[in-house]
Amino acid sequence: MNSNYDVLIIGGGLAGLVNAIRLSGIGLKVVVVEKNDFPKHKVCGEYISNEVLPYLRFLEVDPMIAGAKQITRFMLTTVKGKTIEAKLSMGGCGISRFTLDNLLFQKAKEVGCSVIKSIVDKVTYLDDQFEVLTRDGQSYSAKLIIGAHGKRSNIDVNLKRSFIETRAHYLAVKGHYKGIFPEDLVALYNFKGGYCGVSKIENNHLNICYLADYQSFQQFKSIEDYQKEVLFKNRQLKEIFNNADPVFQKSLTIGQISFLPKQPVEQHILMSGDAAGMIHPLCGNGMAMAIHSARILSELIEKYFSGHVQTRESLELEYAKQWKKQFQSRLFAGRIFQHLFRMDGLSEVMMSGLTMFPKLLPVLIRQTHGRPIDAYQ
Repeated sequence: MNSNYDVLIIGGGLAGLVNAIRLSGIGLKVVVVEKNDFPKHKVCGEYISNEVLPYLRFLEVDPMIAGAKQITRFMLTTVKGKTIEAKLSMGGCGISRFTLDNLLFQKAKEVGCSVIKSIVDKVTYLDDQFEVLTRDGQSYSAKLIIGAHGKRSNIDVNLKRSFIETRAHYLAVKGHYKGIFPEDLVALYNFKGGYCGVSKIENNHLNICYLADYQSFQQFKSIEDYQKEVLFKNRQLKEIFNNADPVFQKSLTIGQISFLPKQPVEQHILMSGDAAGMIHPLCGNGMAMAIHSARILSELIEKYFSGHVQTRESLELEYAKQWKKQFQSRLFAGRIFQHLFRMDGLSEVMMSGLTMFPKLLPVLIRQTHGRPIDAYQ
């Protein structure tokens, strides 16, 4: 059986679903191929900058109605306990991926998007058309394909994307907890080899998610041992864990996380969200970037099907141009900040400098955030 679509989207995360909602909403025939059931908990910092809130509301998806927590303050700590706080100029909100993905999924179905649970095994491009084969033996045709499959997948391997060939050295761990923590604060706690983000989400739960150096992590027998021996060197982080009760039976983990540069277009597949580029958790803006990239791509695809962008080549070139204009400097700043703050001695010096000149912290934050977006920019 072969089904024909205007757009086939590989992956039903933030970028995939935002693209699906916009493109289905303008009358295109869209299908999302997602390997997991909806909704599902995912490893994520679960903080989303308000820069994308106007656009989500334009799509008729409002995190605040679902109980998201308004966040207006940011705090950064080092292993030795140096702390600095800043007001977030735009602010943001804390909401779980379980809840937000489900809101987007329900909206995508409402506007006519098809969703198939399967895994894409093979993509072939021939005569200006894509043929897609899924693991269950089904085949689909599409004029355009959006890669929104997240951090890495078998598609990246099949495409021989450059970052796949380099071993990634990071592991992420996430859990939800019941505990006391300010509702308006997102905090980042430095520990040797990584960072841990903490913020409130809906249901008054705490989301605690950390990124760790895999080489140091694998020296320990369990996550609990690693946390006690490494994370708890940061006393503030130790206090949070010791006074919080886990909601999950066990923590969620994901490995092989790469922050190496990626291309927004690979073999005519238009990459969106983490598939196009990942920003370091230190910058706390990955969710907003995924949504923002979907806004850029879906608007260009709309112009392509309406004839305002006349060729596939023009579409690909313009998307790559806009993606790099919007995100390349953010990703570069994220890599620089992450490198500096991973150096324990230097991070203490930098924190001392920021304490003496606290107005510098909001300036640094702005380097990894964009301006508020809406549907008409």
